[in-house]
Amino acid sequence: MTGARAIDAQVVSTGRTVAASRALPEEVPVALVYNGTTQAVMMATPCDLNDFGRGFTRTEGLGDVDSIEVVSHANGIEVQMWLPEDRATVLSGRRRAMAGPVGCGLCGIDSLDQAIREIPKVDAEVTISSRQIATAMVALRGGQALHDQTRAVHGAGFFHPDQGLIAIREDVGRHNALDKLIGAVQDCAAGAVVLTSRVSVEMVQKTAHSGASIILAVSAPTTLAVKTAEAANITLVALARDDTFEIFTHSHRIQTEEASDVA
Repeated sequence: MTGARAIDAQVVSTGRTVAASRALPEEVPVALVYNGTTQAVMMATPCDLNDFGRGFTRTEGLGDVDSIEVVSHANGIEVQMWLPEDRATVLSGRRRAMAGPVGCGLCGIDSLDQAIREIPKVDAEVTISSRQIATAMVALRGGQALHDQTRAVHGAGFFHPDQGLIAIREDVGRHNALDKLIGAVQDCAAGAVVLTSRVSVEMVQKTAHSGASIILAVSAPTTLAVKTAEAANITLVALARDDTFEIFTHSHRIQTEEASDVA
């Protein structure tokens, strides 16, 4: 699946109407099913769904799935996954029983404890330079093929200090894009997560479960995202545009030109 479909439209400009075709992102219900039980139904772009399932499982703190299968139905898609029974039982305590809109990463969570649950403290000590941050942001924007088609999706990328931007995933939902990325990358501890979106607390929680120690984002974080990143030992860099960015937590992983001059 490409994730986009051509839709007829009428373009009106300076009083003239012209028939046209516009590529728009697809958005379908995707059920995440574990051992035969639906855990969540998310509205998502129907591409890279194996990555989506694996990444969602990891960011829920459940490790890797034993097997996975994507099954299409008339009214949506199931990502059917199998876990050992002990790990599947953990899900029953926080089942997301309602559909999750694309803008929300916590829909269906039914208690405050589940919303702000404990997350692992990241121990990776990757460092990147100011120049690499600029390179990562440009590479992510330049590699968003679906966004170029539709102008309507978020992107999440993985930047390796020695290899550059090695993976990009896109979705109408920013949380979904990040889950897809985490499912696609074997060793997130080796680099930085790069985001086109704002940084909310769920984005930090997912990154912590991936093991990545640096988040780079084009937009601003929320106050809770900053607090959570501080507690999880994650370096949070946001408002990264051109050669300007702001560091909110754990700045020791960022090598600025001033630091290089002092050294």
